[in-house]
Amino acid sequence: MDTVSQQALALNGGNFMLLSGNGDSAAAPRVPPIKRLYRMALRWRWVLVGGIIAGALLGVLLTMMMTRQYASTVRLEINREADRVVNIDSVERDTSIGDQEFYQTQYGLLQTKALAERVVRQLNLTDDPSFAPLMRPAANAQDRTERVEEAAKVLLNHVGVAPVRGSRLVDVTAVTPSPTLSMRIAQAWSDNFIQSTLERRFNSSNYARQFLEQRLAQLREKLEQSERAAVGYAANQGIITLPSPSNTANGSNVNGTPDRSLVTDDLTSLNSALSAATAERIAAQSLLLQARRPDASNQALSNEAITAMRQKRAEVAADYAKQMIQFEPDYPPVQAEAAQIKELDASIAREEGRIRASLQQNYQSAVDRENALNAKVSGLKTSLNDLRNRSIQYNIYQRDADTNRELYNALLQRYKEIGVAGAVEKNNVSVVDAPEVPDRPVTPNFLVNVILATLAGAIASFAIAVVLNQIDDGVDDPAEVEGKLGLPLLGTVPRLRIEDPIEALKDPRSGIVEAYLAIQTNLELSTAHGTPRSLAVTSTRPKEGKSTTTIALAQSLVRARRKVVLVDADMRSPSVHRHFGVTNAAGVSNFLAGKDNLPELLQPTEYEGLTVLTAGPQPPNAGDLLTGDRMPMLIERLQQEFDHVILDCPPVLGLADAPLVAGAAEGVIYVVEAGSLQAGMVRMALGRLRAAQVNLIGVMLTKLDPKRAQISYGYEYGYGYGH
Repeated sequence: MDTVSQQALALNGGNFMLLSGNGDSAAAPRVPPIKRLYRMALRWRWVLVGGIIAGALLGVLLTMMMTRQYASTVRLEINREADRVVNIDSVERDTSIGDQEFYQTQYGLLQTKALAERVVRQLNLTDDPSFAPLMRPAANAQDRTERVEEAAKVLLNHVGVAPVRGSRLVDVTAVTPSPTLSMRIAQAWSDNFIQSTLERRFNSSNYARQFLEQRLAQLREKLEQSERAAVGYAANQGIITLPSPSNTANGSNVNGTPDRSLVTDDLTSLNSALSAATAERIAAQSLLLQARRPDASNQALSNEAITAMRQKRAEVAADYAKQMIQFEPDYPPVQAEAAQIKELDASIAREEGRIRASLQQNYQSAVDRENALNAKVSGLKTSLNDLRNRSIQYNIYQRDADTNRELYNALLQRYKEIGVAGAVEKNNVSVVDAPEVPDRPVTPNFLVNVILATLAGAIASFAIAVVLNQIDDGVDDPAEVEGKLGLPLLGTVPRLRIEDPIEALKDPRSGIVEAYLAIQTNLELSTAHGTPRSLAVTSTRPKEGKSTTTIALAQSLVRARRKVVLVDADMRSPSVHRHFGVTNAAGVSNFLAGKDNLPELLQPTEYEGLTVLTAGPQPPNAGDLLTGDRMPMLIERLQQEFDHVILDCPPVLGLADAPLVAGAAEGVIYVVEAGSLQAGMVRMALGRLRAAQVNLIGVMLTKLDPKRAQISYGYEYGYGYGH
């Protein structure tokens, strides 16, 4: 028959879902992942509890079997720079404040195999009985060197280096089964690390001294050769130099001032004298020019004799002028004064002439001296140019000698500094806290081991529970029905542990009746006109509760004042007649075989409104009877007389009957026994029904154990209420 999609709201154990008439879920609530995990944990709780207990017991057992380990720690302080006893740099480079590699290098040196071997030799650990249990993997080594190497490898695994964050401190911890041995190893480790640091510094200084001694001997010989070459060339070329005042007495050019030659000194001196002579000549020439002027010169004005005579002449001239006012020129006193003036003028002229002659002589002498000095300077310039040409090679020799001398002096100074610095032990490592003998073991930690083992057991058991949950594909949780089978859940029926289900259906207040009442309520909402007129009930295999379901639904509909006929369509294994205590002499098989007197085949029951149509005699092949059109005809004729036709169908797997019967009904209810079948088998059976284009309304979950399903609502309270 055609399937018409109809939307309805179905009630399922207090939860609501949207159902469609063709059995598909239009919208269904999804279970949150956390809730699924919670249900899985409850389902496999004994696996989880067992894993946790097993992990805790294993942790206790392993802790009791583990060897006690004792730890002794020595705390060291490592400085970037050692204390400066002398203000002389050592061979090793001083570490700057920003050098981040320094401490990493020190931590690496604390974990070297060489340091471990020093400790092994110092403590003689290869023959120490307390260290023997740690040497078991290498006990077969015969050679002592090999035993020391193996012991060093073992020792490195029992010594840890832990820097103290944000400081210059580092903890070195030795862990062994013996408290005393741990303390001895920690102490020896720190002592040997400090000693190896000092030895490394001393070896560096010693190597530097040896290297500098070789270089000094080579430079000394090279310096002597370069000095001999410079002196020999100077002697051959007649080059004589004078050391500058700022250089040392041995001729080394300390301040970079070059040595002076004799020609250079002479030229410098004569050039200074020439400058002075030129100045004197210019001064004499100036005085001579002044003396030749008609007026009085500076020399004449500054001469005392001329000044006195000129003063005397002025006085006589004044008297002569006065007398000329009173007397005639031929007056004897006047003539006498005129003669005196004339004599004074002649004396002044003679004195001025003498001064001019002296100035002329001085000028000539200055000119002669200047000329002589010019000639000498010119000669020295020529000699200096020639000396410079000859000094080019000499300067090459001299520079070579100066360079070798500077290198030699620098290396000699560094050699002396290294000798002083190497004699002083500069240590940058010191012990802050000395190791002590531990009084309690650090491992095993009972509480930590038990917690970790318990956690491991919980994780392992959870993983096992997940695997088991994945392997177990059974349908036993109502919340998983739709996800696994693709059909909505119409309802669930609890498992009755003592009472027979058919007997329980006789009590209207029993839990199973309440369950089927909820299912019947869902069916009322499955179509637009309520419960389907014709309703087939089938299952995957026998004994899943489909017959009980048909009887319960029929009784539930009868209680709702409906006229119902229950048809036993399972002609291979009929059971309805036994439940109602009627005969099975004639029934469905007779009608399908061609008998049309249907009222004769119907049998009343003790329930008012409920009529049954038994399966009838078992035919040779029920499938042949169902392939015709008699089954749809039967349902159609029954619907004319009854409100509802309920068909008890055969199981789906292994038989062709169920799809043929279910295809003639308006709707099909699929019954699944909780926890008895794999979901894959149920899906296979549903696939056969879908292939026959039957209208699957939903799934009923029967024989459900609420505790196993871990559902939140309890049947014990709901179904037991009112007893």
